[in-house]
Amino acid sequence: MANITEFEKQCYGMSEAGIRREYMEGLTARLSGLEMVCMSILSDAQELMAMGKPEAARKEINRAKCSLSEMMDAKQTA
Repeated sequence: MANITEFEKQCYGMSEAGIRREYMEGLTARLSGLEMVCMSILSDAQELMAMGKPEAARKEINRAKCSLSEMMDAKQTA
């Protein structure tokens, strides 16, 4: 986890650059779009909650919110 801020560590468990690389530039995003990526992240969060892991679920939800924010920014600049 090089070059990760304390905020990113607490909020996402990874860097925003890592979120972009792993989620927004990944195969699912390329094939199905970022909307499907966000739905997948939220499904993972639901599973984590069901397994009694609320902190991990919170970070997954924040990753989805980060992805949604990037989508909104891209639409505004287009």
